[in-house]
Amino acid sequence: MRIVEWDQADAAALRGCQAVFNAAMDIDDADGPRMRGQVLAAWLRQSFIGDPAEAWFIPGSVPGTVVGWYRLELPDIENLDRAVLLVVVDPAARRQGVGRNLLRHAAERAAAAGRSVLGGEVRDGSAGDAFAAALGAKSGMAATMRRLDLRTVPAGKFSRLREEAAAAATGYSLVRWTGQTPPEYQESLARVLNAFADAPHDEGFETEDWDGERVRERADAPLLAMGVRTYTVAAAHAASGELAAMTQLAVAPDSPEWGHQGLTAVTRQHRGHRLGLLVKTAMLDWLAEAEPAIEQIDTGNASSNDHMIAVNDALGFVLAPPAYHTVELAVTEALA
Repeated sequence: MRIVEWDQADAAALRGCQAVFNAAMDIDDADGPRMRGQVLAAWLRQSFIGDPAEAWFIPGSVPGTVVGWYRLELPDIENLDRAVLLVVVDPAARRQGVGRNLLRHAAERAAAAGRSVLGGEVRDGSAGDAFAAALGAKSGMAATMRRLDLRTVPAGKFSRLREEAAAAATGYSLVRWTGQTPPEYQESLARVLNAFADAPHDEGFETEDWDGERVRERADAPLLAMGVRTYTVAAAHAASGELAAMTQLAVAPDSPEWGHQGLTAVTRQHRGHRLGLLVKTAMLDWLAEAEPAIEQIDTGNASSNDHMIAVNDALGFVLAPPAYHTVELAVTEALA
Protein backbone atom coordinates (compact mmCIF):
# COMPACT_ATOMS: atom_id res chain seq x y z
CA MET A 1 0.00 0.00 0.00
CA ARG A 2 1.29 3.45 -0.90
CA ILE A 3 1.47 5.75 2.12
CA VAL A 4 1.86 9.47 1.41
CA GLU A 5 2.65 12.31 3.76
CA TRP A 6 -0.11 14.89 3.85
CA ASP A 7 0.94 18.29 2.56
CA GLN A 8 -0.82 21.41 3.83
CA ALA A 9 -1.38 22.49 0.22
CA ASP A 10 -3.27 19.27 -0.61
CA ALA A 11 -6.86 20.34 0.04
CA ALA A 12 -8.30 17.29 -1.72
CA ALA A 13 -6.44 14.89 0.58
CA LEU A 14 -7.60 16.88 3.60
CA ARG A 15 -11.19 16.47 2.45
CA GLY A 16 -10.55 12.77 1.96
CA CYS A 17 -9.13 12.40 5.47
CA GLN A 18 -12.08 14.34 6.86
CA ALA A 19 -14.55 12.07 5.04
CA VAL A 20 -12.91 8.96 6.52
CA PHE A 21 -12.85 10.58 9.98
CA ASN A 22 -16.55 11.41 9.69
CA ALA A 23 -17.40 7.86 8.60
CA ALA A 24 -15.55 6.44 11.60
CA MET A 25 -17.18 8.93 13.97
CA ASP A 26 -20.60 8.06 12.57
CA ILE A 27 -20.02 4.66 14.18
CA ASP A 28 -18.15 5.68 17.32
CA ASP A 29 -20.05 8.88 18.20
CA ALA A 30 -22.89 9.53 15.80
CA ASP A 31 -24.28 12.51 17.71
CA GLY A 32 -20.97 14.15 18.58
CA PRO A 33 -19.11 17.09 17.04
CA ARG A 34 -16.79 16.82 14.05
CA MET A 35 -13.31 18.24 13.58
CA ARG A 36 -13.02 19.71 10.11
CA GLY A 37 -11.70 22.46 7.89
CA GLN A 38 -9.06 24.77 9.31
CA VAL A 39 -9.23 23.13 12.74
CA LEU A 40 -8.47 19.67 11.35
CA ALA A 41 -5.75 20.98 9.04
CA ALA A 42 -3.95 22.74 11.89
CA TRP A 43 -4.37 19.81 14.27
CA LEU A 44 -2.77 17.45 11.76
CA ARG A 45 0.38 19.58 12.11
CA GLN A 46 0.41 20.41 15.83
CA SER A 47 -1.35 19.57 19.06
CA PHE A 48 -3.54 21.88 21.10
CA ILE A 49 -0.44 22.70 23.16
CA GLY A 50 1.89 23.12 20.21
CA ASP A 51 3.62 19.74 20.03
CA PRO A 52 4.56 19.00 16.38
CA ALA A 53 2.62 16.37 14.47
CA GLU A 54 2.61 14.80 11.03
CA ALA A 55 -0.07 13.00 9.02
CA TRP A 56 0.20 10.23 6.42
CA PHE A 57 -2.53 8.64 4.31
CA ILE A 58 -3.28 5.87 1.85
CA PRO A 59 -4.86 7.31 -1.32
CA GLY A 60 -8.01 5.68 -2.66
CA SER A 61 -8.50 4.48 -6.24
CA VAL A 62 -10.54 7.61 -7.02
CA PRO A 63 -8.52 10.86 -6.99
CA GLY A 64 -9.08 12.84 -3.81
CA THR A 65 -10.31 9.86 -1.80
CA VAL A 66 -8.53 8.32 1.18
CA VAL A 67 -8.65 4.74 2.45
CA GLY A 68 -7.05 5.43 5.80
CA TRP A 69 -4.67 7.80 7.56
CA TYR A 70 -2.74 8.37 10.74
CA ARG A 71 -1.64 11.33 12.80
CA LEU A 72 1.61 11.04 14.76
CA GLU A 73 2.31 13.61 17.45
CA LEU A 74 5.91 13.96 18.64
CA PRO A 75 6.11 15.86 21.95
CA ASP A 76 9.21 18.03 21.95
CA ILE A 77 9.46 19.30 25.55
CA GLU A 78 8.20 16.57 27.88
CA ASN A 79 7.61 12.88 27.08
CA LEU A 80 10.45 12.69 24.58
CA ASP A 81 10.26 8.88 24.71
CA ARG A 82 6.67 8.88 23.44
CA ALA A 83 4.61 9.49 20.34
CA VAL A 84 0.85 9.95 20.28
CA LEU A 85 -0.84 8.03 17.50
CA LEU A 86 -4.30 8.08 15.95
CA VAL A 87 -5.09 5.59 13.16
CA VAL A 88 -8.31 6.09 11.18
CA VAL A 89 -9.51 3.60 8.57
CA ASP A 90 -12.57 3.91 6.33
CA PRO A 91 -15.13 1.46 7.78
CA ALA A 92 -15.59 0.04 4.26
CA ALA A 93 -11.88 -0.83 4.09
CA ARG A 94 -11.39 -2.44 7.49
CA ARG A 95 -10.04 -5.96 8.00
CA GLN A 96 -7.90 -5.64 4.88
CA GLY A 97 -4.58 -4.85 6.55
CA VAL A 98 -4.91 -1.07 6.18
CA GLY A 99 -4.62 -0.38 9.89
CA ARG A 100 -1.59 -2.61 10.37
CA ASN A 101 0.19 -1.03 7.41
CA LEU A 102 -0.45 2.44 8.80
CA LEU A 103 0.64 1.33 12.27
CA ARG A 104 3.93 -0.11 11.03
CA HIS A 105 4.66 3.03 9.03
CA ALA A 106 3.90 5.20 12.06
CA ALA A 107 6.12 3.03 14.26
CA GLU A 108 8.97 3.45 11.79
CA ARG A 109 8.53 7.21 11.94
CA ALA A 110 8.38 7.12 15.74
CA ALA A 111 11.53 4.98 15.95
CA ALA A 112 13.35 7.37 13.63
CA ALA A 113 12.42 10.18 16.04
CA GLY A 114 13.86 8.24 18.97
CA ARG A 115 10.53 7.24 20.51
CA SER A 116 9.99 3.92 22.29
CA VAL A 117 6.29 4.12 23.17
CA LEU A 118 3.18 4.73 21.06
CA GLY A 119 0.22 6.08 23.02
CA GLY A 120 -3.34 6.98 22.17
CA GLU A 121 -7.00 6.79 23.14
CA VAL A 122 -9.73 4.38 22.00
CA ARG A 123 -13.46 4.28 22.58
CA ASP A 124 -14.58 1.32 24.68
CA GLY A 125 -15.91 -1.45 22.45
CA SER A 126 -14.93 0.30 19.23
CA ALA A 127 -13.02 -1.05 16.26
CA GLY A 128 -10.02 0.88 17.57
CA ASP A 129 -10.37 -0.85 20.94
CA ALA A 130 -10.42 -4.27 19.27
CA PHE A 131 -7.44 -3.30 17.09
CA ALA A 132 -5.41 -2.21 20.12
CA ALA A 133 -6.28 -5.38 22.01
CA ALA A 134 -5.28 -7.56 19.06
CA LEU A 135 -1.91 -5.83 19.01
CA GLY A 136 -1.40 -6.49 22.72
CA ALA A 137 -1.54 -2.81 23.66
CA LYS A 138 -1.64 -2.01 27.37
CA SER A 139 -4.83 -0.33 28.59
CA GLY A 140 -4.40 2.71 30.81
CA MET A 141 -6.50 5.47 32.33
CA ALA A 142 -10.26 5.20 31.94
CA ALA A 143 -12.21 8.32 30.97
CA THR A 144 -15.70 9.42 30.02
CA MET A 145 -17.29 11.97 27.74
CA ARG A 146 -20.05 14.22 29.06
CA ARG A 147 -22.33 16.64 27.25
CA LEU A 148 -24.38 19.59 28.36
CA ASP A 149 -27.45 20.37 26.24
CA LEU A 150 -28.06 24.06 26.80
CA ARG A 151 -31.47 23.77 25.16
CA THR A 152 -32.76 21.76 28.13
CA VAL A 153 -31.30 23.80 31.01
CA PRO A 154 -33.95 25.46 33.20
CA ALA A 155 -33.86 29.25 33.17
CA GLY A 156 -31.75 30.73 35.94
CA LYS A 157 -29.97 27.48 36.85
CA PHE A 158 -26.45 28.70 36.14
CA SER A 159 -27.06 32.02 37.88
CA ARG A 160 -28.23 30.22 41.03
CA LEU A 161 -25.20 27.94 41.02
CA ARG A 162 -22.94 30.92 40.43
CA GLU A 163 -24.40 32.71 43.44
CA GLU A 164 -23.83 29.63 45.60
CA ALA A 165 -20.23 29.38 44.43
CA ALA A 166 -19.60 33.11 44.91
CA ALA A 167 -20.78 32.86 48.51
CA ALA A 168 -17.96 30.37 49.19
CA ALA A 169 -15.41 32.40 47.20
CA THR A 170 -15.14 35.61 49.18
CA GLY A 171 -11.83 37.34 48.51
CA TYR A 172 -11.81 36.41 44.83
CA SER A 173 -12.88 38.31 41.73
CA LEU A 174 -13.42 37.22 38.15
CA VAL A 175 -11.50 38.30 35.06
CA ARG A 176 -12.10 37.15 31.51
CA TRP A 177 -10.73 37.50 27.99
CA THR A 178 -11.14 36.21 24.48
CA GLY A 179 -8.31 34.94 22.31
CA GLN A 180 -4.72 35.37 23.43
CA THR A 181 -3.87 35.64 27.11
CA PRO A 182 -3.18 39.27 28.04
CA PRO A 183 0.52 39.76 28.84
CA GLU A 184 -0.22 40.76 32.44
CA TYR A 185 -1.80 37.35 33.11
CA GLN A 186 0.59 35.02 31.28
CA GLU A 187 2.87 34.14 34.19
CA SER A 188 0.01 33.85 36.65
CA LEU A 189 -2.01 31.70 34.27
CA ALA A 190 1.00 29.43 33.82
CA ARG A 191 0.95 28.68 37.55
CA VAL A 192 -2.72 27.70 37.30
CA LEU A 193 -2.00 25.44 34.33
CA ASN A 194 0.72 23.74 36.37
CA ALA A 195 -1.97 22.81 38.91
CA PHE A 196 -3.29 20.37 36.31
CA ALA A 197 -0.33 18.15 37.18
CA ASP A 198 -2.46 16.96 40.09
CA ALA A 199 -5.11 15.57 37.73
CA PRO A 200 -5.14 11.82 37.03
CA HIS A 201 -2.73 10.65 34.35
CA ASP A 202 -1.03 7.46 33.23
CA GLU A 203 2.06 6.21 35.05
CA GLY A 204 5.22 7.39 33.31
CA PHE A 205 3.50 10.36 31.64
CA GLU A 206 5.30 13.66 32.24
CA THR A 207 3.01 16.62 32.90
CA GLU A 208 3.71 20.00 31.29
CA ASP A 209 5.78 22.66 33.03
CA TRP A 210 4.31 26.04 32.06
CA ASP A 211 5.68 29.56 32.19
CA GLY A 212 4.48 32.79 30.62
CA GLU A 213 6.38 32.33 27.37
CA ARG A 214 5.02 28.83 26.94
CA VAL A 215 1.48 30.11 27.50
CA ARG A 216 1.97 32.56 24.65
CA GLU A 217 3.73 30.19 22.26
CA ARG A 218 2.22 26.81 23.10
CA ALA A 219 -1.27 27.51 24.45
CA ASP A 220 -2.44 30.60 22.58
CA ALA A 221 -0.67 30.24 19.21
CA PRO A 222 -1.98 26.76 18.25
CA LEU A 223 -5.58 27.81 18.87
CA LEU A 224 -5.06 30.91 16.76
CA ALA A 225 -3.73 28.72 13.94
CA MET A 226 -6.86 26.58 14.17
CA GLY A 227 -9.06 29.63 13.81
CA VAL A 228 -11.19 28.84 16.86
CA ARG A 229 -12.73 31.43 19.13
CA THR A 230 -11.50 30.95 22.68
CA TYR A 231 -12.96 32.21 25.93
CA THR A 232 -11.16 32.23 29.28
CA VAL A 233 -12.58 32.98 32.72
CA ALA A 234 -10.24 33.15 35.70
CA ALA A 235 -10.61 33.82 39.42
CA ALA A 236 -8.11 36.29 40.89
CA HIS A 237 -7.14 36.22 44.56
CA ALA A 238 -7.70 39.75 45.86
CA ALA A 239 -5.00 39.67 48.54
CA SER A 240 -2.17 38.49 46.28
CA GLY A 241 -3.43 39.48 42.83
CA GLU A 242 -2.58 35.98 41.60
CA LEU A 243 -4.89 33.91 39.43
CA ALA A 244 -6.23 31.01 41.47
CA ALA A 245 -8.44 29.19 38.97
CA MET A 246 -9.33 29.19 35.30
CA THR A 247 -11.53 27.55 32.70
CA GLN A 248 -11.36 27.79 28.93
CA LEU A 249 -13.79 26.97 26.15
CA ALA A 250 -13.40 27.01 22.36
CA VAL A 251 -15.84 27.35 19.48
CA ALA A 252 -14.94 26.36 15.92
CA PRO A 253 -16.18 28.86 13.31
CA ASP A 254 -17.77 26.19 11.12
CA SER A 255 -19.52 24.46 14.07
CA PRO A 256 -20.96 27.32 16.15
CA GLU A 257 -23.53 24.99 17.70
CA TRP A 258 -20.80 23.17 19.66
CA GLY A 259 -18.71 24.41 22.56
CA HIS A 260 -15.56 22.47 23.41
CA GLN A 261 -14.54 22.57 27.05
CA GLY A 262 -10.83 23.10 27.57
CA LEU A 263 -8.86 22.89 30.78
CA THR A 264 -10.37 23.80 34.14
CA ALA A 265 -7.87 24.03 37.00
CA VAL A 266 -7.58 25.42 40.53
CA THR A 267 -4.24 25.91 42.28
CA ARG A 268 -3.77 23.73 45.32
CA GLN A 269 -3.58 26.56 47.88
CA HIS A 270 -6.92 27.98 46.72
CA ARG A 271 -8.97 24.81 46.62
CA GLY A 272 -12.04 24.43 48.82
CA HIS A 273 -13.67 27.71 47.78
CA ARG A 274 -15.80 26.34 44.92
CA LEU A 275 -13.71 28.24 42.41
CA GLY A 276 -14.10 25.53 39.77
CA LEU A 277 -17.87 25.90 39.86
CA LEU A 278 -17.56 29.69 40.00
CA VAL A 279 -15.47 30.05 36.84
CA LYS A 280 -17.52 27.48 34.92
CA THR A 281 -20.87 29.08 35.73
CA ALA A 282 -19.44 32.50 34.87
CA MET A 283 -18.30 31.03 31.55
CA LEU A 284 -21.78 29.70 30.79
CA ASP A 285 -23.37 33.06 31.60
CA TRP A 286 -20.88 34.76 29.27
CA LEU A 287 -21.42 32.31 26.42
CA ALA A 288 -25.15 32.92 26.50
CA GLU A 289 -24.34 36.45 25.32
CA ALA A 290 -21.20 35.89 23.26
CA GLU A 291 -22.10 32.61 21.50
CA PRO A 292 -25.89 32.35 21.40
CA ALA A 293 -25.74 29.66 18.70
CA ILE A 294 -24.14 27.11 21.06
CA GLU A 295 -26.49 24.21 21.73
CA GLN A 296 -24.19 21.63 23.30
CA ILE A 297 -20.86 21.55 25.14
CA ASP A 298 -18.67 18.46 25.34
CA THR A 299 -16.02 17.64 27.91
CA GLY A 300 -13.87 14.65 28.84
CA ASN A 301 -12.84 13.60 32.34
CA ALA A 302 -10.71 10.85 33.79
CA SER A 303 -13.13 8.46 35.48
CA SER A 304 -11.24 8.93 38.76
CA ASN A 305 -11.50 12.75 38.70
CA ASP A 306 -14.37 12.80 41.19
CA HIS A 307 -14.21 16.53 41.95
CA MET A 308 -14.53 17.76 38.37
CA ILE A 309 -17.16 15.14 37.58
CA ALA A 310 -19.21 16.43 40.53
CA VAL A 311 -18.94 19.99 39.20
CA ASN A 312 -20.03 18.90 35.72
CA ASP A 313 -22.90 16.85 37.13
CA ALA A 314 -24.13 19.89 39.07
CA LEU A 315 -24.12 21.91 35.84
CA GLY A 316 -26.20 19.30 34.07
CA PHE A 317 -23.63 17.43 31.99
CA VAL A 318 -24.68 13.85 31.26
CA LEU A 319 -22.67 10.85 30.14
CA ALA A 320 -22.20 10.52 26.39
CA PRO A 321 -21.19 6.88 25.90
CA PRO A 322 -19.15 5.06 24.98
CA ALA A 323 -16.41 5.78 27.49
CA TYR A 324 -12.79 5.64 26.39
CA HIS A 325 -9.38 4.76 27.74
CA THR A 326 -5.74 5.30 26.96
CA VAL A 327 -3.58 2.60 25.37
CA GLU A 328 0.17 2.10 25.02
CA LEU A 329 2.22 -0.08 22.73
CA ALA A 330 5.98 -0.41 22.54
CA VAL A 331 7.36 0.74 19.22
CA THR A 332 9.32 -2.50 18.94
CA GLU A 333 6.06 -4.48 19.24
CA ALA A 334 4.44 -2.39 16.54
CA LEU A 335 7.38 -3.18 14.27
CA ALA A 336 7.40 -6.91 15.03
